[in-house]
Amino acid sequence: MFYAVNKLALLAFYLVVLASFAVALPVAPEVVYWARVIAAVLLVAHAAEVLVFFGKVKLYKGPVAVSVLLTLLFGFLHWKPLADAAARGR
Repeated sequence: MFYAVNKLALLAFYLVVLASFAVALPVAPEVVYWARVIAAVLLVAHAAEVLVFFGKVKLYKGPVAVSVLLTLLFGFLHWKPLADAAARGR
């Protein structure tokens, strides 16, 4: 449940940031600026996670490209449950 709720919150955050490029949001411009910076930093951090934890990213049952995309979006919220399930299956 923890992972699902946080994935939804992160997805909502990304959608608001994307919307900020198309429409004026009813918040201070500084808030929009920092939300964009945070989103960019998250994407860079998640890209590093793909490289560091690629062995765990590959545990996804679907295509590796989809797992990489999900890790870019959600980071450990995607690959950590996969790693935990694989550890329990040993």
